[in-house]
Amino acid sequence: MLLVFATFCWSGNFIVGKFAHLFEVPPLTLNFFRWVSVWLILIPFTYKEIYNNSSYIKKNLIVIGFMGIITISTFNSVVYFALNYTQVINAVLVLSAIPAATIVISALMNVDKTNKYQLIGLMLSVIGICAIISNADIKKIINLSFNKGDLWMLVCVITWALYSTLLKKNKFKFSQFTLIQLMVSVGIIFLIPQFFYERSIGLELNLNKSFVVILLYVVIFPALAAYYCWQKGIEIVGPNRATMFIQLMPLLSAVLAIIIFKEKFEMYHFVGAAFILTGIYLSNRKVNA
Repeated sequence: MLLVFATFCWSGNFIVGKFAHLFEVPPLTLNFFRWVSVWLILIPFTYKEIYNNSSYIKKNLIVIGFMGIITISTFNSVVYFALNYTQVINAVLVLSAIPAATIVISALMNVDKTNKYQLIGLMLSVIGICAIISNADIKKIINLSFNKGDLWMLVCVITWALYSTLLKKNKFKFSQFTLIQLMVSVGIIFLIPQFFYERSIGLELNLNKSFVVILLYVVIFPALAAYYCWQKGIEIVGPNRATMFIQLMPLLSAVLAIIIFKEKFEMYHFVGAAFILTGIYLSNRKVNA
């Protein structure tokens, strides 16, 4: 239940991101206020552990800082930005390629070995992504004519896969919430210019009820509750079983998008999802010794 709730919260983040666009909440500004709020909420609970591990943190500051930049400053901002141009269904289905991308990056960084099934799985996932971002129209692929929101989601695939690989490679000796706190601390530095950039191009924030409700959701549920439930769920069932629950995100997000926004699940979505899921299945298959 904890793991399902965590993935449900993360799935809802895409729905709320779409609402932010509909209510004209600037995406980069939303991400800035989201993580500033998270930082303020977590600091009373993490400052002691940060202080007690200050020398260890300094030794790992470069990798922690980089993880903060690619997740807090890049991944989340790009998700909210991409949802201005694409459907929720498209966005979450493209993210389904993260496991396959992680396999490639892990192999390149010598974190994990790859095998023939994983390579075949990667190829199938790439075909699935192409089907989704091109609406299964071969002419769009030939002419390189894509929805830019879908293309921006590919940036999210790469950054999260890189983050996952670095997380696996570097097993930090402090809690997950402290790691989040440190990543947010660095990420906010790079969110500040994003915030002022939106203001400079005339995207002003209206401090109204819609913004407050959206901000409360993205702070309380995807950023805090989901991470807590995910961590507790792993303690109960273990990381290997817990990882499989991530695959609920595309399904839950698609169902929510169809119910709330009346988005259509087209045949090319089905074909693309079938290729991606087959790719994920093969990517997790082990070669017998």
